[in-house]
Amino acid sequence: MTLTAHSDTRFRFLNAQPWQGAVYIDGAWTPASGGAVDVLEKATGATLAVAGLADAADVARATASAAAAQPEWAATAAERRREVFLRAADVLATHHEELADWLIRETGGVRHKAEFELLKSRENLLQAAALTTRSAGGTLPSPPGVTSLARRVPRGVVGVITPWNFPLTLALRMLGPALALGNAVVLKPNPQTPVTGGVALARLFAEAGLPPGLLQVLPGEAEAGRALVIDRNVDMISFTGSTAVGRQVAADCAPLLKKCVLELGGNNPLVVLEDADLELASSAGAWGTFNYQGQLCMTVGRHVVHRGVVEAYAEKLTRRARALRVGDPARADVHLGPLVNENQVARVHRLVTESVAAGATLLTGGSHDGPMYQPTVLTGVTTDMPVFTEEIFGPVAPIIAVDSDDEAVAIANHGEYGLAAAVLSGSESRAAAIADRLRSGVVHVNDQTVNYDVQAPIGGMGASGSGDVFGGPADPEAYTEWQWITRRAQSPVYPF
Repeated sequence: MTLTAHSDTRFRFLNAQPWQGAVYIDGAWTPASGGAVDVLEKATGATLAVAGLADAADVARATASAAAAQPEWAATAAERRREVFLRAADVLATHHEELADWLIRETGGVRHKAEFELLKSRENLLQAAALTTRSAGGTLPSPPGVTSLARRVPRGVVGVITPWNFPLTLALRMLGPALALGNAVVLKPNPQTPVTGGVALARLFAEAGLPPGLLQVLPGEAEAGRALVIDRNVDMISFTGSTAVGRQVAADCAPLLKKCVLELGGNNPLVVLEDADLELASSAGAWGTFNYQGQLCMTVGRHVVHRGVVEAYAEKLTRRARALRVGDPARADVHLGPLVNENQVARVHRLVTESVAAGATLLTGGSHDGPMYQPTVLTGVTTDMPVFTEEIFGPVAPIIAVDSDDEAVAIANHGEYGLAAAVLSGSESRAAAIADRLRSGVVHVNDQTVNYDVQAPIGGMGASGSGDVFGGPADPEAYTEWQWITRRAQSPVYPF
């Protein structure tokens, strides 16, 4: 298989190929069969581009191409596969500013969010490069004259379905290790962010020299997603998104006995004990809730605070919320940008107003100007209020008071989610004892919930995941499977 790199950077990175209105199949942009979608700037509603939308026919062509290309890629020397990822990391760095501008305008995130996403995307590429040369198995004990081997082999074609909030990083978190370990990938980015979640990745790997057919990019709606999940050429689905859609993905995979790795929604608790430093705690709480307008699966969704300090904590959190500037991140120096669309604005506002009607006290926020929702703090929250029971995905901090460590654990574990959790205390051992009792795939002591390291395994329990995880030591388990091989110089004689 020939690996070629295209190093000419005189053109603008994302305009180097005719991707508007198209999908990426077998190394080329081709008109999409499912129509097109306007790519909107989230702060202004202006149209930035027109992306193609895949339908089931596009998916079928792409998966067939991927299945044909994958065996030769799996047989390619690990060192040569590693070169692709190292070049991709360099390409990403070369086009950093253009990609940052696209991330700000297409996702509605502030500059810091875009810079963080690009940093973690590059780390994902380097992590994938390291995966290519790791040990794939070993020799087992065996009788004389027999060689017995156990090795990890690629699954084949991996369908990757990504959300809109961190489109570049979350895609690379899945497709990077999948490709590095010898699979082909068919990527379906969310149609709200098809450029940074899809076009940029096709361009990145094309310029890095990835052979055609190994990465297919098909922005699409639910039809394309389901077609990908049930396609017989697809051996595995790797999905990050809502719990509701994740349940449907799992249901569609089950009759086919198809492996699916799911990272789903969360309603993540931050436990603040009475011996915590409240300045530090309120800083952690503000960052955990208001970062990227709360549009992260790991966002702090519940502030579980000891009653003895709940008023002081609420006052400090409210002061921090009121100091945050909200606006268009492409044109002003702001802390928070817009929510992703009108439906999300309406949903966040409904959760807030219904909870206030049910008895919660609004300390600040609770209003919006178009897509710009003000940082909101609520006290007097109870376990039956919408802001407690539902994942908000907006800049809202519900505070619920507890009287003991046991009650804090019970409230933090309340409900079906179990993605991320954190405990803040002046005593590390006390916080660690509580952390050990939390039903969560990720737990932090004396930190907030929004943390991401590419070398760490990340996944949820309960309704937050399928029991599998992404990242670090978990990637070979997710994207390869065991194969047992024995070898003899000559077949033995059997009794009959």
